[in-house]
Amino acid sequence: MLSFEHRYATLPEPLSVECAATPVANPELIAFNAPLAAELGAKEIPDEATLAAWFSGNQTMPNASPRALGYAGHQFGNFVPQLGDGRALLLGEVVDQHGKRRDVQLKGSGRTPFSRGGDGRSPLGPVLREYLVSEFMAAMGIPTTRALAAVTSGERVVRQLPEPGAVFTRVASSHIRVGTFQFAAVRRDEAALKALADHAIERHYPEAVNAQDPYLALLEAVVARQAALVARWMSIGFIHGVMNTDNCSIAGETIDYGPCAFMEQFDPQKAYSSVDQGKRYAFANQPGIAQWNLARFAETLLPLLNEQGDAGVAQATDAIRRFDGLFSAEQRHLHADKLGLAADSVDAEALMEGLESQMHQGRMDMTATFDALTHYAASPTDEHRDALLALTTQPQSLTAWLEAWQAAQVAGQEEARFAAMRRGNPVIIPRNHRVQEAIDAAYDGDFAPFYTLLGVVTQPFDDSTEARRLAAPATDSEQVLRTFCGT
Repeated sequence: MLSFEHRYATLPEPLSVECAATPVANPELIAFNAPLAAELGAKEIPDEATLAAWFSGNQTMPNASPRALGYAGHQFGNFVPQLGDGRALLLGEVVDQHGKRRDVQLKGSGRTPFSRGGDGRSPLGPVLREYLVSEFMAAMGIPTTRALAAVTSGERVVRQLPEPGAVFTRVASSHIRVGTFQFAAVRRDEAALKALADHAIERHYPEAVNAQDPYLALLEAVVARQAALVARWMSIGFIHGVMNTDNCSIAGETIDYGPCAFMEQFDPQKAYSSVDQGKRYAFANQPGIAQWNLARFAETLLPLLNEQGDAGVAQATDAIRRFDGLFSAEQRHLHADKLGLAADSVDAEALMEGLESQMHQGRMDMTATFDALTHYAASPTDEHRDALLALTTQPQSLTAWLEAWQAAQVAGQEEARFAAMRRGNPVIIPRNHRVQEAIDAAYDGDFAPFYTLLGVVTQPFDDSTEARRLAAPATDSEQVLRTFCGT
């Protein structure tokens, strides 16, 4: 079905190890992303039984060569010199219809040399969560890994309790992480480090080849992509949950959706991840953590820079410091769109700060607030104004903010303003309680809620009756306060 190549496998072996998947008892296909398969170059789609066998690992896809990838990582600030794919296998790379090279990986396919005592499996819940959230992010235009397939295994996976098992197939621009570079660097294997850096440049940043210092150019390019990515996360209230260096993609994609969640009632210090007890990766901390991760990446590249010693450290430090300006510039642009202001508006930053304060103090739902503001911008009627004010516990304060927002509008740009607002403000997100509802139903053998939710979150700007139903914020009894990664 797919035409695999294996360039990553040519890198020195510590970076990947050949490994076969462990067969499962009774694979059954849950979902298959046919449009993505076509984008990857698939010309003929086999029957469901064959797809289930391939995407469970029970049969190796033609020309695939499964490998577990090695990487290290700072986990919650603590360095672990060897992590690696403990439950995932890279099948190979394909060149898609746009000429872009992309990885295809099984996740939950059994033990590997990096499993460290784990079972190499995945529960069904995290597979469904990653499928839903990654496809929503793609629909929003946010760089992300993609969901190609999900398969039940017919086996139980024991975490806190026995749960149904599943295998997820994801597609990424690559699976090269900051932790991959740390894995090579901690071994003081400069040959492997250089080969990895050259591969990353060739694959993701070919413009760096002709730079005066290609490895400094690589660092600068990764900093720019990560800054833009995290700004996009923040604009829709996404909280990654586990921003360890091994979950930070060199390609600038969102990767490793574990205990991720979306902000509901606005709170800058909101964290949902069950493994983030100290709120290291809370919503407002994400830009600072991304910059910290990039500093760890810069450390690995120091031996490769043209300038060595203090001069090289100074150059790398300057590159990392640029993160703040790049992040702020992207955020200003996104804020202007979300508020329906001109891109160069001098009021956007102050108005967004004011609205965030209103949302926090008035206990407002982030997505519902921006959706209601978008409707009010398109049709400034009393009905739409009242709908927006109904979201806050402090309507008088929000009314004063609305007056300042209206004063910042530019006459004659209403149509363009509304279009920008709609692009930035989805009707629906994968709300945490809706995702959990889909998971709970699937555990009882009913995948209909998963399919329904997938259908609406992959059309996040549609204003259908079903989307409106699933877009409603959680009631107090529906709140999901903790999310889990399933490892």
